[in-house]
Amino acid sequence: MDDYPFKPQRIALFTDFGHQGPYLGQVKAVLADISVPVIELQSDAPTFNPRASAYLLSSIMRDMPRGTLYLGVIDPGVGGERDPIVAWSGGDCFVGPDNGLFSRVIEPADSQIQAITWQPEKLSSSFHGRDLFAPVVKKICLGEPVSSVPIAYKSIVGSDWPGEIPEVIYVDHYGNLVTGLRGADIDKRKVLYVAGQEIEYARTFCEAGPGELFWYIDSFGLIEVAENQGRADQRLNVTVGERLQFSGK
Repeated sequence: MDDYPFKPQRIALFTDFGHQGPYLGQVKAVLADISVPVIELQSDAPTFNPRASAYLLSSIMRDMPRGTLYLGVIDPGVGGERDPIVAWSGGDCFVGPDNGLFSRVIEPADSQIQAITWQPEKLSSSFHGRDLFAPVVKKICLGEPVSSVPIAYKSIVGSDWPGEIPEVIYVDHYGNLVTGLRGADIDKRKVLYVAGQEIEYARTFCEAGPGELFWYIDSFGLIEVAENQGRADQRLNVTVGERLQFSGK
């Protein structure tokens, strides 16, 4: 991997590290002496859950500018047999583990995917975000070669996952339930069932009364469940992975 399709305009960090502890800071420290700006896109992605995170990343990317290098680390298999990969697709670049995390954002017909074979002199078995992925990102930004071998899209984890999933993929700061369903083609007259509860559509929060549950289409184009001035996650006692379904009225 000696030639890069583009020079990144920015680096976007997408991790499940949280803000407590040294992990996020140490990754950012590796990247501190390059001129490419670093954006903390999300640090509370679904913990240990690359599948849910894959659908979340796909939706967040919808409004991001092209030319972004995404450093993604949701990596419960760190130190195991999963490959580290770098991929270019749709004018963006992705660096992280091959565990499905990037499967929803890599376009099969418009991509180059490489399994990274390069290793740094010092590589811990438990923190590849700092020791492997961040240094690879730095090398790409500096135009330095990274040893790798090409792989096919069909060989990456998650290449056969569906385009949408009818389940909760993220619980935000307010307790709202973000789902893996896109809202563009959903009939707003339909009732959504979550944890046995019937939930009807409202366009936005001010159209629901205080304490009322409703579903709506969020700013990323996904179906989301909320309780006006309350926490839907606690009200329904659900979290990431909860299944849901629609039914006509």
